[in-house]
Amino acid sequence: MTEIYDSEDLATFSTGLGPDETLTKAHLAELLTQEFGYSKRQSRNIVDLFFDQLRACLERGESIKLSGFGSFQLRDKPERPGRNPKTGKEIAITARRVVTFHTSPKLRDMVEANSELIESKLAK
Repeated sequence: MTEIYDSEDLATFSTGLGPDETLTKAHLAELLTQEFGYSKRQSRNIVDLFFDQLRACLERGESIKLSGFGSFQLRDKPERPGRNPKTGKEIAITARRVVTFHTSPKLRDMVEANSELIESKLAK
């Protein structure tokens, strides 16, 4: 049986990344392989399926809420006047739909606590 992790467990779960490294889909798949024993192919498929589902929801105009992490929402931005920075000429910026992300209070608190911990270590 696969062990289930709750959000407190995951708060201390290390990705093995350094401070200047970026978490990638390939790295997520590798973590699934290491932590749960899935094959590399299964892990890649799980990660791809997760992101495919996120994309599909957004394409349909649906909001996404990930408890303890945050929410993705679509926002329609109206057409507005703008300026070409090279020429200074006024142009119209077309209306568009954008994806916004808002962190959950829980994630915000965790990030804040971690940044305070890092700052205190650097001050020593």
